[in-house]
Amino acid sequence: MQNVHCLTLTLKSKKNLYVKISQSLLFILGFTYLQHSFADDLSYQQAEQQTLSHSYSTQASQNLQRASQLNAEAVKHAGRPNINFNVRAYAFRAEQDVPLTNIKNNINQSVSQNLNRQISTVGSQLGMNSDAIAQISQIGDQNIADGINNLIPDQTNVVVKDHDIRPTVSVIMPLYTGGIISATKNLAALQATRGELTVQQQQDNQRFEVIQNYFNVQLQKKLVDIAQFNVNAMQKHVSNAVKLEQQGFISKGQRMPFEVAYNNSLRTLDALDIQLKQSYFTLQQLLQNEQTFRLITPLFINSSMSQPLVNIFHQLDDKSTLLRKMQMDTQLADQNIKLQRASQKPSVYAFGEYVIDHKENWVVGVAAKYNIFSGIDHKKQVQAAQLQRDASALATERAKQELQNLIFKAYTTMESAQHTHRLLQENMQAAQENLRIQTLSFKENMGTATQVIDAENVYHAMQAESAMNAYKYILALAALLQANGSIEQFPQYINQSNTISIH
Repeated sequence: MQNVHCLTLTLKSKKNLYVKISQSLLFILGFTYLQHSFADDLSYQQAEQQTLSHSYSTQASQNLQRASQLNAEAVKHAGRPNINFNVRAYAFRAEQDVPLTNIKNNINQSVSQNLNRQISTVGSQLGMNSDAIAQISQIGDQNIADGINNLIPDQTNVVVKDHDIRPTVSVIMPLYTGGIISATKNLAALQATRGELTVQQQQDNQRFEVIQNYFNVQLQKKLVDIAQFNVNAMQKHVSNAVKLEQQGFISKGQRMPFEVAYNNSLRTLDALDIQLKQSYFTLQQLLQNEQTFRLITPLFINSSMSQPLVNIFHQLDDKSTLLRKMQMDTQLADQNIKLQRASQKPSVYAFGEYVIDHKENWVVGVAAKYNIFSGIDHKKQVQAAQLQRDASALATERAKQELQNLIFKAYTTMESAQHTHRLLQENMQAAQENLRIQTLSFKENMGTATQVIDAENVYHAMQAESAMNAYKYILALAALLQANGSIEQFPQYINQSNTISIH
């Protein structure tokens, strides 16, 4: 009865085992079918090109750069004459009280003087004496004054109405602005150049993101392959253990650890497969490509460094996009200082206006303007601009230190990864030989299941560590190249004579 019970458990265990094996095989076959049957090959270079061509971030930065370029072109001819065609259509009414006292006095004096001369002349001709002539003149003056007072009031109300359409052509040309025009042109040109650096920096960031995600998918796929290989190996150990148990060479207790290890390997495979799907979807989003593709550029590691660390440091000022952009900010701050100083200087400009009508009226001249007081302390504005320039220069030096630290860490990480790879290759051979020995020892009942499982796990762990070490190397290489402003050279490191591919 006990033997029947054990046989029943064995049959149930084998049935469950076969179900799990079948499910696992179907899952892997289905995933492999989807990944390879309808997938196009996609190299890293193709992935990078797709991202740079279709990335929203790249398109946005290119639009901003184009806007800066257009602004620079817009002010390119600043300082030339400003010609305007003006049309003024107007109508007006003006009402005003006009005093007439002076006019009345002038008329009275003028008429009286003329009349008195004539009376004096006629009286002399008639032989009249001077008293009679004076009396007649006095009466005439009084009559004239009374008449004028009666005819002309002391003031009058005048209303003037008019309307007209007057086309004119006006010209204004700056002759001297203290440097405002040249500083404005330089600012626009520097902004355009800075926009080009921004586009390059954005593209470098996109390249780093592609590197990170592309090879992360390769890493996750490698880990899934290793986990699947481990599942297959554990399945084989379980199958062999079942046969040895049936033949009486081992006990059930010696077989059970293999089933436990097999179940653990399935859980590990499931977890890694989820990570692979997540990383694959992230790469699809980055590439803006919902189609299925097969990555053909493997994980890799270069066996030696391409150049000494000191050479990379010396190239930093000329090649780093970040430093060049921050140096451009310092130049912009210098132009801002010139602009603030120019605002304190006088400006001189020529002007002219021509009225387009039959009268052909025109005016030309030269004008100057100098601000004496405006409520704004221009000296403090200049001091503020100088402090901004100094702050930009200091920030550039600090950024250089941070980039040097980043490059040093990336460089030493790459060296460590290269050294680790060499050790892993040596240890992997030893681990593979140890697995073979432990498997034979178990079959000859000289070893334990735990020893075989441990040897199997060590061997597969080394394979996984080799892949993760290569991924660490790739990220360090990308970080170094990005910090140095030469990440576009990353594809050159994939197919060098010292490149070791991790298949």
